[in-house]
Amino acid sequence: MKTPHPVRTFIVTGIALFMVALDNLIVTNALPDIRTDLGTGLEGLEWTVNAYTLTFAVLLLPAAAIADRWGRRRLFIGGLAVFTAASAAAALAPDIGTLIAARAVQGAGGAIVMPLTLTLLAAAVPPARRSVALAAWSMMSGLGVALGPVLGGAVTQAATWQWIFWINVPVGAVLLALAPGFLTESRGAAKRLDLPGTVLIAGGVLGLVLGLVRANEHGWTSAQVLGSLIAGAVLVAAFVAYEARTAEPMLPLRMFRSRGFSIVNGLALAMSFGMFGATFLLIQFMQGIQHMSPLGAGVRSLPWTGMPLLVAPLTPPLIARLGIRYVLAIGLALQTAALAWLAAVLSPGVGYGAMVPAFVLAGIGMALFFPPLARAVLGFAPPELSGVASGVSNSLRQLGTVLGVAVLGAVFAAQGDFTTPQAFTDGLQPALWLGAAALGAGTVAALLIPAHLPATAEPVPVKASEPAETSS
Repeated sequence: MKTPHPVRTFIVTGIALFMVALDNLIVTNALPDIRTDLGTGLEGLEWTVNAYTLTFAVLLLPAAAIADRWGRRRLFIGGLAVFTAASAAAALAPDIGTLIAARAVQGAGGAIVMPLTLTLLAAAVPPARRSVALAAWSMMSGLGVALGPVLGGAVTQAATWQWIFWINVPVGAVLLALAPGFLTESRGAAKRLDLPGTVLIAGGVLGLVLGLVRANEHGWTSAQVLGSLIAGAVLVAAFVAYEARTAEPMLPLRMFRSRGFSIVNGLALAMSFGMFGATFLLIQFMQGIQHMSPLGAGVRSLPWTGMPLLVAPLTPPLIARLGIRYVLAIGLALQTAALAWLAAVLSPGVGYGAMVPAFVLAGIGMALFFPPLARAVLGFAPPELSGVASGVSNSLRQLGTVLGVAVLGAVFAAQGDFTTPQAFTDGLQPALWLGAAALGAGTVAALLIPAHLPATAEPVPVKASEPAETSS
């Protein structure tokens, strides 16, 4: 077996990571154009976002297990091929249903690619230089998140919304050509794939989200909506019961016996629920009501999305001084204040200047949130389950985004619509207050985290099979 080359490995994995992270938010500034071009409504836009995020969240942990058994390079190349082909399908979509289906397949490819970028890079870099490599990996992920709205807006304005997907195709093709020669094959300990658990949680979350998204159109007491919600709840309960009994669970429930682990994962879900659910609606407000261009909305959101790149380096000394729980609480409190500020000042004629302080608060809050979250997830988990724990946290954050878009979208649809600026504002304000309430509850819960990590917790080296935390 040939020796892996760190630089060549980083070229392929770094660009692939950037591309997948970019697609988490690149679609946001294209949503108004997609709504007009494909003749869809709020429900179609919600599924355009959620189809990607839902499959990404559900398949993240199973993909790591499959890669350990079948070969990490092989599965990485397969996932990259799926992601690239699905991007082309999304660009060619003639209607919203086809676009949603393509986005779901794209999310599946992204779920395979993203954790394996770290897996392959960690295996290629000598331990002495691993911290530098991981910093570079984090930078590529952060750049993808920060530049997603800007690049999405620029491409949509310069060409059409289809090009936010077309740009993945040549990049993916080049990476597919380079990967066989630049990456080295490796495997991990053979693990049994938890197929029943995967099917149960996928069906459960899909049922819950389908009911939430369709409730306002069909009525909360309609058979379709009630059936979806009840079926989703039953499947989620069945998933928990199955995971408690099976010998090799996808989600080892014993990790949640730790109060610290349970709370920090609840915070991960609450943060994504409030913040990214609000982002879905705010971008449409900036374009549809404030008449910003796609690029203009992307650039004006940089005080929010770009702030973590500037503030994150200051977080470690703050953690050392105040402790993990207080830094998490401060980060969530700032995000709570940001959404409350926006909800309070919002009106059809509000100026961008009145929104900037909230964007800055939200960006600083996110920067203070993710680093201590990653430390706490690994610190409160059993060392032998560090990779699984990190993947669980990442999956819960993605599911939080799915639920946030669905629930805040349902609140918006119950109180407002797209017909007039005032109607849109009437729906957006209560949705923002709900997002702020979720983040405020997270702020209080953060104070209940144990003051110190367990005595057995030590800095955990990144394992070749470990899907890491990202800020996407």
